[in-house]
Amino acid sequence: MKHIVFFASGSGTNFQAVIDAIEAGEINARITGLISNKPDIGAIERAQKHGIPTKIMAPPSFSNQEEYEKVMLKKLKQWQPDLIVLAGYLLKIPAVVIRAYPDMIINIHPSLLPKYGGKGFYGLKVHEAVINAGETETGCSVHVVTENYDEGPVIARRTVPVYPDDTPKELADRVLEQEHQLLPDVIQNFSTNLNQ
Repeated sequence: MKHIVFFASGSGTNFQAVIDAIEAGEINARITGLISNKPDIGAIERAQKHGIPTKIMAPPSFSNQEEYEKVMLKKLKQWQPDLIVLAGYLLKIPAVVIRAYPDMIINIHPSLLPKYGGKGFYGLKVHEAVINAGETETGCSVHVVTENYDEGPVIARRTVPVYPDDTPKELADRVLEQEHQLLPDVIQNFSTNLNQ
């Protein structure tokens, strides 16, 4: 059975979508841990509810970047991931971690990459930019994580329409519905291919 480690900074609804898919038998994998940079978030509550180990890692609480990276690598080694999934994780993954797990880290992003990706494009800011640009469609993308924000190869996308009277929140909700389907699908395909 494949091991998945999640990184999250927020409510963890995508994390929950994957937990649900695993518990329903749709994904043959086990989530061995969750890393977060914030202690009081929904994702941690979800992990605790499902017996998933958690580790809070806020860079300012470490003496230096090297120590932070060392602790992260040690924790990942302990959890033995076959796949690392970023789901609403707002910090950049250290390059040393990306090099230790090449092509094994994926991220879900709330736009049709390469549009509206990169530094500063997260949460409602993405949907505000989409509306302000007059786009008629948007969506979500799962991509491989590289050393540059949102620039890795896109694995899969889902599209949604943008309506003339959309608010960023309404658009975010519509995109999130697709994220909850896309991320488990990608992980399921990944775990199936790994098992062959």
